Amino acid sequence: MSVERIVLRAPAKINWTLEVLGKRPDGYHEVSTTLQTIDVCDTITLRHADAIELEIMGDCSALADEPVEDNLAYRAAALLKKRCGYAGGAHIDLEKRIPVGAGLGGGSSDAAAVLRGLRALWQLDLSDDDLMRMAADLGSDVPFFVVGGRALATGRGEKIEPLPKTADQTLVIAWPERRLDNKTARMYAALKEEHFREPGMAPNDGTFNTFELVLDEVDREAADLFVRAAKAVHLTPRLCGSGPAFFLIVPAGQAAPTIAALEGLGLHAIASRPITAAEATAMSVDA
Repeated sequence: MSVERIVLRAPAKINWTLEVLGKRPDGYHEVSTTLQTIDVCDTITLRHADAIELEIMGDCSALADEPVEDNLAYRAAALLKKRCGYAGGAHIDLEKRIPVGAGLGGGSSDAAAVLRGLRALWQLDLSDDDLMRMAADLGSDVPFFVVGGRALATGRGEKIEPLPKTADQTLVIAWPERRLDNKTARMYAALKEEHFREPGMAPNDGTFNTFELVLDEVDREAADLFVRAAKAVHLTPRLCGSGPAFFLIVPAGQAAPTIAALEGLGLHAIASRPITAAEATAMSVDA
């Protein structure tokens, strides 16, 4: 059966935990992080074309100066075409909703969605493991988004072990307007020996992020907002990846006042929830 169009969601993620274990011989850092897809999503629509084409819509001002060939969604399509020797191409419509450069994994999720979607559009005989090997060449977070849900990522983030779904929880995701250039590299560079941990040392509430230990050194403004947010809502925020976005686990019925308090600090804030692997990887197929 010929497939004419694929529509997929590309969900954001949070890190329930992110422990940096030490520096690797290859220059990367060894991590142990529990990742979770959430219901804040970009939308990707794929159609057949003669070549790889990418059109970005929605909140994409942060990507305006980026060459299209540098976008992870485009790179994912180009890599899959090359590895599989596919003769045709695809037109990719990417509707951005996930804030760019916030630590929510939007670019990595877009790339994984393109890999999954083109596998179906181009009718390629590839397993998830095949896609995850290609995904690892695109970035450390990309393999996780091939499967979504809740998972433990180790190595430099490319080794994925799916975990049982989490209990239903209400989350609030918040982020400042500003972006910090080379943020992740700067966060890793700020880590010292005393910041490295053994895996599984997260506190009793089950959340932890090593990068919070150096946030003030790398991004003083984001660190100030992080502290002020905790005081304003009397909840414990956790960075999403290397930030500056953070999430809070909110009691039932408290999302609206929490969002209002965070917006009062000049932050963007939205309610969210964890989504399962099935929700994260769902797609609509038009034959």
